[in-house]
Amino acid sequence: MQKKMNFFEKYLSIWVALCILAGVFVGKFFPVIPETLSKFEYAHVSLPIAVLIWLMIYPMMLKIDFTTIKKIKREPKGLFITLIVNWLIKPFSMYIISYFFLKIVFANFLPASVAEEYIAGAVLLGAAPCTAMVFVWSYLTDGDPVYTLVQVAVNDIVIFFAFAPIVSFLLKIGNVSVPFDTLFFSVVIYVLLPLVAAILTRKRVIKLRGINYLNKTLIPKLSKISTIGLLLTLIILFSFQGEVIMRNYLHIVLISVPLIIQTFLIFAIGYLWSYFWKVPHSIASPAALIGASNFFELSVAVAISLFGLSSGAVLATVVGVLVEVPVMLSLVSISNATRAIFQKHKIELKPQEVED
Repeated sequence: MQKKMNFFEKYLSIWVALCILAGVFVGKFFPVIPETLSKFEYAHVSLPIAVLIWLMIYPMMLKIDFTTIKKIKREPKGLFITLIVNWLIKPFSMYIISYFFLKIVFANFLPASVAEEYIAGAVLLGAAPCTAMVFVWSYLTDGDPVYTLVQVAVNDIVIFFAFAPIVSFLLKIGNVSVPFDTLFFSVVIYVLLPLVAAILTRKRVIKLRGINYLNKTLIPKLSKISTIGLLLTLIILFSFQGEVIMRNYLHIVLISVPLIIQTFLIFAIGYLWSYFWKVPHSIASPAALIGASNFFELSVAVAISLFGLSSGAVLATVVGVLVEVPVMLSLVSISNATRAIFQKHKIELKPQEVED
């Protein structure tokens, strides 16, 4: 039976595009709305955006069961590939590719200062591997659901420790000044706190109502709220970006070029490495896809905290949302079309390895 995405996930790029149009419209014809929202700030953090981003991130964190980490022993190669690609290759390749295109290839179309902000946004995307949509990509490629959960859980732990130092290092190379304490504070707000809240919620709900209620009732309900949070966030973001976009609509196309190339490159590295290292397809596919996609909710939130709502860095992270779904669906198709190659070489889990 052919697997399908739900209605929202399947047409995410369309909803994003509609929210961009709605946001631009609000910013152009009702500027009082973004002007009023901009007044609600604390320590350079937009409180309305912070609330909405929490609504996006918390339900995703709630899906993560950290007790699955003990299952790493089933196929340690897959997790090793995920960690190396996500943290030692992806952030740096993103910087190199985005710098090459935005500062060199497209130099005649982008002012230097604007290009630097776009590169900063790309770096924020590159340093944040996916934690939510990867469950969808894994499902569509018959990925091992338990092992995918392990990969996501471990990556979320690494994000807390590695995201801020890597981003700070790469932005300094690009001559973008970023206060490390602000960056670290953003990670605490948007990673640590929702993660702790989700862990406590999981324990409490499982104790009172059981795991089935958590997975089949609570998480699906909260996921709908997460969807609303994403769409409202995009409308607000683009209400601040309206004038900039109307003057520079070509910039969205230019930003998308390095982001798309980076996505295909990272997938190819993880997927081919898995193949030559004889990792089962059910693990190889999510291992490659988790690096190819991005934790754009975190990237958007940190970009806002560091550079402000109307910055080019925020625009770049949102373009990442716009292009992600169609590009990732193409990678899902590639993964499904090449599954037979893994089977041909008998790269499969042994029966005893499938058992918990």
